[in-house]
Amino acid sequence: MSTSATLAQQWSAQLDSAGLRVIASEPLLYSGRITRATGLVLEATGLRLPVGAACRIEVSASQNRWADAEVVGFEGSRLFLMPQSDTSGLGPGARVLPVESGYDGPVALDAQAKVVSPPPPNLSHHLPVGLHLLGRVVDAAGKPLDGLGELPQAHTASLNTALINPLSRAPIDTALDVGVRAINGLLTVGRGQRMGLFAGSGVGKSVLLGMMARYTQADVIVVGLIGERGREVKEFIEHNLGSEGLARSVVVAAPADVSPLLRLQGAVYATRLAEFFRDQGLHVLLIMDSLTRYAMAQREIALAVGEPPATKGYPPSVFNKLPALVERAGNGAVTADNSGGSITAFYTVLTEGDDQQDPIADSARAILDGHIVLSRSLAETGHYPAIDIEASISRVMSSIVPNEQFKSVHRFKSLMSRYQRNRDLIAVGAYSKGNDPGIDEAIERFPWLETYLRQDVGARVNYEQAVTELHAVLNHRQDLP
Repeated sequence: MSTSATLAQQWSAQLDSAGLRVIASEPLLYSGRITRATGLVLEATGLRLPVGAACRIEVSASQNRWADAEVVGFEGSRLFLMPQSDTSGLGPGARVLPVESGYDGPVALDAQAKVVSPPPPNLSHHLPVGLHLLGRVVDAAGKPLDGLGELPQAHTASLNTALINPLSRAPIDTALDVGVRAINGLLTVGRGQRMGLFAGSGVGKSVLLGMMARYTQADVIVVGLIGERGREVKEFIEHNLGSEGLARSVVVAAPADVSPLLRLQGAVYATRLAEFFRDQGLHVLLIMDSLTRYAMAQREIALAVGEPPATKGYPPSVFNKLPALVERAGNGAVTADNSGGSITAFYTVLTEGDDQQDPIADSARAILDGHIVLSRSLAETGHYPAIDIEASISRVMSSIVPNEQFKSVHRFKSLMSRYQRNRDLIAVGAYSKGNDPGIDEAIERFPWLETYLRQDVGARVNYEQAVTELHAVLNHRQDLP
């Protein structure tokens, strides 16, 4: 064998050996460093990551303690990070590691640093979905909160999905029974509709949501408790939702004490779960409490990264996020056999100081398919549910109910309006019977109209019963309701 052939074999053997060593070596990932911490935002250098990328920050090297974060902005070579958890103990120069999809092994920080194995991140844009989540309470990262053990190995899905062409969506043409007389009869909701529940604090919105969760005809219920007090989360699940409602529900809880990033993710995760069930051909009821807290979380993030405030302190990105979230609900695409699923959504909107012109309330009213307004004055008189029927509307009702019912609704509202406009005159005896036949009829029928709007928390009134009682009230049959 010639010398050249021998050298070629040696070089080939050396190359194969080097290749095996490269394959067996630990992968090398670049790390960055924290250079500034101001308020909710951390600044990092040394990494080039897109907005929305997940990171892990080494809060304490001695304790191997890490915090999850997300890139929320950048300026030049500086990244703006928003942490998801407590960062107490964080010091200048702390390491920042990118979270790369599909890689959970050790990470080499740099040529001089030792190889470390940080814990798996909580933050991920792929979270668990599936029917096994029914009856469970999870946080915004898909981790169980109910003490029933870890979730089984399940399918995960990205939080971001492709938009449905609005021209391919199935039309809203079927009335949905929500079990509440006033809504079924006067504000009929269609399957796939998106409704807003506008209310101040303490007027019974959570109880009303609980009633709809228990009584609505839906295959699956997804509840997103976003930005609420921790006490209210447990109270809603145990008292308002109940064991019957929880059995067919998934509850995503992101209370007020978690990072605004998690509050945003909790709302998106609840919507993604509803989309998953809809894609399986199921009819889903999505309850989001509340849309206002979602907007406030986005406001915190936007202001922290330097976005200028616009309308009453809300940056423009808030009003971009709201329709992007709401438009994901609704009916799915039309199928040949009409077996597509649907998402009927109820979003609560907090009206601060009962101001219906609050910027979030005004924006939500424009992008939703109707709104139900709860009145504090009615709630204070013990009227439950405290629905202000004159200020409420269902925008798809005219296309899903018979013409006879639609006319009855107009007449009902007309009588209520006449009575309310003249209530003070009637109360002090300044109105004389016979001056106006319309007001005379309103005075005569008002006790029955008011009774129709009342309903006990434990009572269920189906759609057919609500319509029957509506006609009875207006046709002077005083045996109903």
